[in-house]
Amino acid sequence: MKSRRTSLPSLEYTKRAFSLRESRLILPKGITIPVVWSRELPSEPRAVRVSRNSLGHWYASFVVRRQTTAPRRGRGGIGIDWGVTTAATTTDPTFDLPHLGHRRRCAAKLAKAQRTMARRHRKARPQSRGYIDAKRQAARLAKKAARRTVHDSRVWAEHVVDQHDLIAIEDFKPKFLAKSTMARKAADAAIGAAKRELVERAVRAGRKVVMIRPAYTTTTCSRCFARTKRLELHERDFRCADCGYADSRDRNAARVIPAVAERGHVGVEDVGQSDHLLRVDGPVAV
Repeated sequence: MKSRRTSLPSLEYTKRAFSLRESRLILPKGITIPVVWSRELPSEPRAVRVSRNSLGHWYASFVVRRQTTAPRRGRGGIGIDWGVTTAATTTDPTFDLPHLGHRRRCAAKLAKAQRTMARRHRKARPQSRGYIDAKRQAARLAKKAARRTVHDSRVWAEHVVDQHDLIAIEDFKPKFLAKSTMARKAADAAIGAAKRELVERAVRAGRKVVMIRPAYTTTTCSRCFARTKRLELHERDFRCADCGYADSRDRNAARVIPAVAERGHVGVEDVGQSDHLLRVDGPVAV
């Protein structure tokens, strides 16, 4: 059970208890709320939930029926390697997810609000109205940047899922980045949210999703599967000493990932160099 002091208010109504008239939500006891629609409803709503978030914004979520369409046939597989400079690097550059840095764009306004909070903070006393307003403004700016990042991730995930049957994803755990010098940039990229959105959409569409362990994906050649020495973080280019193949380290890792998935494995160490067939053009042959 949630505590009333800590939980946010929410109200749920069935079809008999509410109605929609001229872009207004009519609730019991004469409550009329103007609604700003994010999208048109595909059918008559059967229920509604009115809730408030931590910033004091109210939202109405409607339960409707909609027709489901079968996903169209994809065009093969794709490998996805996560990063910070580029949030997601794929086997095809047209499907890359760049790091747009929405938090960095509003960094000046966010820093101003945080400085106001620091000036008006009171110790062992109730906070002033100015402190509360500055705190709300800082939270509003951070929420706005997070929403934009989530929106970009959703659009990108839908584009990837619509075009591919096999989606091989690096099973990257971004938790360790929180203790590094890249913590702020990694939080802005929201790698975990993009990964979760991609997996959910792929499962709903009936696509095959394979999670590949990240070990050795950067040091393995995507052409001959020979393993090279460990690359430092500042080394952004990959070069194979056996076959001479050279490419970006992230692009090479993104091409190794689907090669492992197409062979029915979940780790690079499970695929030997002798088992890997040379790839000239197109997807890896099995």
